[in-house]
Amino acid sequence: MDILITIILIIVAALIGAAIAGYVAFQRGRQAGLAAEQERQRATLQNAEQRAAQMLTEAEAEIRRRELNLKEEEVRMRDEMDAEMTRRRKDLDRSEQRLQSRQENLDKRMDQLEARERKQNQREKRLDQQEEQLSKAEEERNTELQRVARMTEEEARAELLKEVEKKARHEMARTIREVESEAQETAERRAREIVTLAVERVASEHVTEYAVSTVNLPSDEMKGRIIGRQGRNIRAIEQATGVDLVVDDTPEAILISSFDPVRREVARIALSKLVADGRIHPARIEKEVERAQQEVDQVILEAGEQALIETNTQGLHREIQKLIGRLKYRTSYGQNQYYHAMETAYLAAVIASELHADVKTARMGGLLHDIGKAVSHEIDGPHALVGAEIAKRYGVNSKVINCIASHHGEVEPESIEAVIVAAADAISGARPGARRESLEAYIKRVTALEDIGNSFTGVKETYAIQAGREIRVIVRPEDLDDLEVIELSKDIAKKIEDNLEYPGQIRVTVIRETRSVSHAK
Repeated sequence: MDILITIILIIVAALIGAAIAGYVAFQRGRQAGLAAEQERQRATLQNAEQRAAQMLTEAEAEIRRRELNLKEEEVRMRDEMDAEMTRRRKDLDRSEQRLQSRQENLDKRMDQLEARERKQNQREKRLDQQEEQLSKAEEERNTELQRVARMTEEEARAELLKEVEKKARHEMARTIREVESEAQETAERRAREIVTLAVERVASEHVTEYAVSTVNLPSDEMKGRIIGRQGRNIRAIEQATGVDLVVDDTPEAILISSFDPVRREVARIALSKLVADGRIHPARIEKEVERAQQEVDQVILEAGEQALIETNTQGLHREIQKLIGRLKYRTSYGQNQYYHAMETAYLAAVIASELHADVKTARMGGLLHDIGKAVSHEIDGPHALVGAEIAKRYGVNSKVINCIASHHGEVEPESIEAVIVAAADAISGARPGARRESLEAYIKRVTALEDIGNSFTGVKETYAIQAGREIRVIVRPEDLDDLEVIELSKDIAKKIEDNLEYPGQIRVTVIRETRSVSHAK
């Protein structure tokens, strides 16, 4: 029993020793774990501190970068604001200059109006004074006549009225001359400004052209091949094209004669191709003429479309386009009518814009004003009326029709656009280099001008100067007074307009000169 107890005690002691040893080992392990955990936490903390320092550094760098971006954006916005302020300041300066210029113009106009008003007042005062003087002279003369000549009151009044009428006519002629001179000066200045602006903005490249009416040949032997056996080839060409071929002594050339410029062009193209190919016989001639006709028709259509595009007048009938294209082969005094029509459209548009008129109507009227010349060889009548009838047939605006019909005076203009088109036509035809004239026609026109001037009563001599653009009419002073001279200049201008055709305008200057000569001995 004791042994058992002793064994139990030994076992208990062993268990207790083992438990104590385990507890001691546990405490030692726990301490080691705690140390390792502390070491790991210290390492973690150190890593966290390093990461925090790195993140702080990156955050500071990001803040600096954003601050730089903000500063750059601020600088850019400040530059844009400065540029905008500069632009607005310049706009304000320009507006201020325009306003100042308008103010100066208004001041000048006011000064001119005041000056005119002062002149008018002076004229009225002068007329009042003259009227008073005339009244006094009338009374004095009436008394004197009754005293000296023993005239009746009615006879004296008739004599006095005759003398007053004579003086009044001279005074009226002087006043009319002053008013006309002032009005003409103002109108010429304004017209000169508008015409100069229009010509400057419309600088034409085209000068006079000569109609191509000859075909060059490689040799004179080709003339025989063109004529053909018993003239069959030349007859075939003339029948197919409707032109006349003139084969004369001109070396290496054949003359094409026709009043139709389109037929002449078709003949020229076909004949040039036949000469280049060398095979000339009736069948070949018909084929080449047909091809040339198609080529010319295509050129006409394209030219009409191009004219509408360049002048911004789309929407016209296709037949109108073809007629505009036909003007490409039409000339007047050497001026190509196709380019003349477009130039007139440009000038009319510029002038209408300056005068605040209908620019579209003026432009279209300028483009179509000579459309009648495209068919003037086929239809009798003035080309202006023929063109107006064609335009009416294809639904053109009535104001444009009046522009076409009135640009040479056959019809009275019904709008300011019609007057503008007539002026633009005259500018285009009268500019230097636009037209040419034969010597025979020039001499005939100058002679006709002098004959018209000499046909009036009281005219002593008439001279045409400046290439027929001005005539000087010298009158006998004892036959005409100042008022009749003014009427004479208008009558001569009207007769020239009614009886002559001429490019541009002709100035009529009537000179009445009185000379008194005496000799000292």
